[in-house]
Amino acid sequence: MTEDRKMLEPMATVVSLALRTLLVFLTAGLVFSVIHGSWADVDACIADESTTSSVTADAFIPENGMQVDSIPRYCAETPDALLRLLDELGELPSTLLLISGLFLLHRLLQGAARDGVYTVRTASRLRLLGWWLLVGSLVAEIIEANAKAALLAALTKTADFTAGTWLSMWTPPYLAVLTGLGLLTFARITRAGTSMREDLEGVV
Repeated sequence: MTEDRKMLEPMATVVSLALRTLLVFLTAGLVFSVIHGSWADVDACIADESTTSSVTADAFIPENGMQVDSIPRYCAETPDALLRLLDELGELPSTLLLISGLFLLHRLLQGAARDGVYTVRTASRLRLLGWWLLVGSLVAEIIEANAKAALLAALTKTADFTAGTWLSMWTPPYLAVLTGLGLLTFARITRAGTSMREDLEGVV
């Protein structure tokens, strides 16, 4: 499998290092927060990007003919557990998707280096990663949009938890969806290549 291992570089090494580095930073941040209790002092904040207004202030100096807009940002100085949970859910799903996606990609590359690129296992792992990115990115964005909309509705009287507020927080994950679809396509190609390789080996 030496040739297969060479084909997977430098991607395999980069993904392995990125995954390890990310896990180290997350673990260190979690330990630091628990030891110092800083997790309880975090403000719950949300910006209402659907509401903008022009401002004129000396601190902002636009070019001639340009104007400056302000976007309100609401913060709860002493948020309760629910507000902190909503604030965390506004970003946590994407972080978990990134970590789990890197883990599945690392597992895919390690397995392909060990078992070979054109194998049924590699095609299955590639298909799993594709579905994970496709479905996971949509689910993560739905959860984050709902959490942000609920947090905004809790922090301001000018916004309610409605479909319109949810849509203003919704950002379609185009790149992740296209990447997932591409991986599913390559999984089928890999599976077809595996069948052809097995047929050739049977003939020889």
